[in-house]
Amino acid sequence: MFPLQRGRRLRTNESIRSLVRETSLSPADFMFPMFITEGENIKVEIPSMVGIYRRSIDLTVEEVKEIFALGIRAVNLYVKVSENLKDNTGLEAWNPNGLMQNAIRAIKAACPEMIVMPDVALDPYSIYGHDGIIAKGDIENDSTNDALVKMAVSHAQAGADFVAPSDMMDGRVLRLREGLDAAGFHNVGIMSYSAKYASAFYGPFRDALDSAPVDATEIPKDKKTYQMDYANRIEAIKEALWDVEEGADMVMVKPGIAYLDIVREVKNAVNVPVTVYHVSGEYAMIKAAAERGWLDHDKIMMEQLMCIKRAGASLISTYFAKEAAILLNK
Repeated sequence: MFPLQRGRRLRTNESIRSLVRETSLSPADFMFPMFITEGENIKVEIPSMVGIYRRSIDLTVEEVKEIFALGIRAVNLYVKVSENLKDNTGLEAWNPNGLMQNAIRAIKAACPEMIVMPDVALDPYSIYGHDGIIAKGDIENDSTNDALVKMAVSHAQAGADFVAPSDMMDGRVLRLREGLDAAGFHNVGIMSYSAKYASAFYGPFRDALDSAPVDATEIPKDKKTYQMDYANRIEAIKEALWDVEEGADMVMVKPGIAYLDIVREVKNAVNVPVTVYHVSGEYAMIKAAAERGWLDHDKIMMEQLMCIKRAGASLISTYFAKEAAILLNK
């Protein structure tokens, strides 16, 4: 029988395609990860992340104003801590006058409507490069949680809108919620890195913060005892559900493109917004391939971001945020 239904009728031209398009992107769908360093008037490009910089607070504030004008409404903050401030306790992480705390205050003073989500994990502050406190050759879960609470409360005191625990310690969302509430920060939210996999895609990020685990016989050589095994799917759903039960306002899947099946599974399982981190390695691969002329940079950038949104992301943390916003605004 000659087809009565012809799918191509809805693909005839761009006007028709735009009418029936199921997924759309806007700058408000993006969160921009930003790296902050000490000093003034400092802007240093990260070699493995072309176009991404470590900035001092003054230049970070200027960049925040610029991306807010483009329609981006959230930033995820990371700090590069001086070596002399690192130890095995994370003490500098809750210094009220620390780099992160000062950055939060400066951003909120200059751009109050920008949603600020500082990273909560000890690896930038650790002499070992791990997300928690080392004891007896392993990452100690519960004492790490105690440190994370102090860190999160200090971020809230500085003006953070959300805290973003990326450490993958068991029970840390509940401890953070209890700690924030006890300190009077009932309206400060938690965006939990719920399904954070032990991925090789994080390499450029660790270059940016100098936060890779150190090579020492007395400590774990990698983060596989707390970050998830990338062979697992059901575990991601379980972790996300636990975090929601413990008080997470948003959950995150990380990395992005290689884990879109997990994004959809988590989206179907939870009743809170799902954030996806389009990570440094995914960014760097596109940049490298585009530089060699193997891919059309803008087309593949937008395709990947659209696919992440289509899979179920409410918010995409991506190093492409500014470039994509500029393109969308055109």
